Parts: sequence; structure tokens; C-alpha cells
Amino acid sequence: MTIRTAADVEAGLAALVALDPRLEPLAVRLSPLPLRLAEPGFAGLAHIIVSQMVSRASAEAIWRRILQAAGGLPSAETYLSIDPEAAAGLGLSRAKAETLLNAARAVVSGDLDLEAVAKLDADAAVGQLTALKGIGLWTAEVYLMFCGGHPDVFPAGDVALRAAVGDALGHAVRPEIREVATIAEAWTPWRSVAARLFWAHYASRTGREAAPAAE
Repeated sequence: MTIRTAADVEAGLAALVALDPRLEPLAVRLSPLPLRLAEPGFAGLAHIIVSQMVSRASAEAIWRRILQAAGGLPSAETYLSIDPEAAAGLGLSRAKAETLLNAARAVVSGDLDLEAVAKLDADAAVGQLTALKGIGLWTAEVYLMFCGGHPDVFPAGDVALRAAVGDALGHAVRPEIREVATIAEAWTPWRSVAARLFWAHYASRTGREAAPAAE
């Protein structure tokens, strides 16, 4: 199954609560959970890469500049067509600019098919995505969740997820990545819904929308 609609998220949430009754109070309080789904492809991956900024406001400003420079949602082709001087003024770090160029070139050359990757099983998809320089595990997992609709991905490296899991499950300190990944195994095959639930919990506790962010 893939997650494509809000109804899919709600069905997954019901199944998740049956798997782990500890999550029922969160589910009752926070449902309905946001879908947050984009079409698979270069634009979706690019947005995820850009979102990995210290400041969310900075990320949103850079994304607006990319939209303007590309004449709308960027395809790999339109991104590569951006004038180098304009590209230098987008505000991207050197590493992120290089990652976006690498991804766009791989798509245009046919070495990377982001639509096809999104349909692979999670392990195979992560392997293909992380083979591209600049794309790490967190980026690959978030792409599979929010562009591929994978139901069983949990980006344990996400700062807000770790904080939310620790808070909800009574940890004195924010658990480490490996510990959160182990905890999340109990939520298989609905770990992507669990991630949405804990992001919603983080937002409710902090008053800030919990956009995915790697540490």
C-alpha cells in the first residue's frame, strides 16, 4: 500500500493505535494528521534539500527564488537552465547547490529516475538515492515519505521526531538516533504514519509547525 490520500493516513493511524495503544491519546488529540504529499520528481527532492536550512524562513526565501528563476516548480531541465549568475544568488550553500546540480544532471542523463525510485521498496530506493553525492539517509527517507507515499519509513535522524518521541514516551533526554529507530520498529508497517503523528505532537508542544529537519 502507498499513502496517497488523507483517508490513507487515517486508516494507517487506526492500525497504528491497534499496534501500540500508548499512541491512542496522541491520535485522539491530534487527528486528523496532515497528508503532506507532493508528486515524485525533481521538484519534490529539490524542496526537501532546500528545506534542510537552519532557518525555515531562509529555506522558504530560497525556494521562492528558485521558483522565480525556474519559472515555476523546477524540473531538472529548467533548474539546469538557470543562469549561473542567478543561481549563485539563490542563497544556497555550496554543498546544497552542488547536490541540486548533481541531482538535476543525473535526472537529465537518465542515471536517476526519481519517479521510478519512489515506487521501489524502501531499502532499494534509499540505496539509489544515497548513491548520489550530497543525498544522505534523511533526505532519501523524507523523499520516500512525502513524494513516494511509502507507509513504513521513519526518519530517526530528524531532530523534531526524536524530541517528540522522547517527550511522548517519557524520556528524560532526547533519545539518540539508533534508540529512536529501535523504538519505531514497533510501529511497522505504519512508521510513516507514526512519524506524522510525532511531528504533529512536536508542533502542538512547541507551537511551531514541525517541518522535517535533519540534525
